[in-house]
Amino acid sequence: MSGAGGTITSGPQLWAGPRRADIPVDTPRVPAREAAETELSKGMYHEGDPGLLEQAFDSCWNWVRGLFDTVSGVVPGGPLGVIVLVLLASGLVVALWWRLGTPPRPAVSAKPLFRESGPRGAAAHRAAAETHAAALRWTEAVQERTRAIVRSLEERALLAPRPGHTADEAAAEAGRRLPDHAARLRAAAHTFDALTYGGRTADESAYLTVRTLDDDIEATRPAAAGTAVTTGAAG
Repeated sequence: MSGAGGTITSGPQLWAGPRRADIPVDTPRVPAREAAETELSKGMYHEGDPGLLEQAFDSCWNWVRGLFDTVSGVVPGGPLGVIVLVLLASGLVVALWWRLGTPPRPAVSAKPLFRESGPRGAAAHRAAAETHAAALRWTEAVQERTRAIVRSLEERALLAPRPGHTADEAAAEAGRRLPDHAARLRAAAHTFDALTYGGRTADESAYLTVRTLDDDIEATRPAAAGTAVTTGAAG
């Protein structure tokens, strides 16, 4: 086609293909995935993620819910049946607990009150107790003061001396001779066993309690044979 301004050529145009800049980049799959993982691992993408505690709670809850759903699928009545079974089981446990009571505590090993090879007098045990107390060793102080009580009763013929005496045996026998002090003697024996064989520890209050008991028993004046033992000033 011709015109006054020159010649204009018309006709089919040949497509030479896309320009080089428009060609898409063909990245291998593995490097592309690694690049995506690296990018997504940046903190800016995880600012709203739940914390570790919340994630742990969600996982636990999902496990419980899955377990509940599984049980509901096999128990007649579905979820309501599971709830009824749980209530029945809880009621059975409570009934057994009420019927049988709390499990009995294991008995403390009954061992002799005195360990030394040779006997020591009540005065020696009291002196040892005061030495421990001065050093704030309250457990040892209570133990020695308890031994002083028993040894003193033996020296006063209010308790039959026996090498294998346990604290409970001594307290029971002495309580029959000194009924006014029987409850406190039993309490002192239980404390001694708990400290010596039960791994417990004592404090100043425990020591003052057993020392007061020792002083009170010392102030108990033995009556004549065949009469009750009375409490008063030692004569």
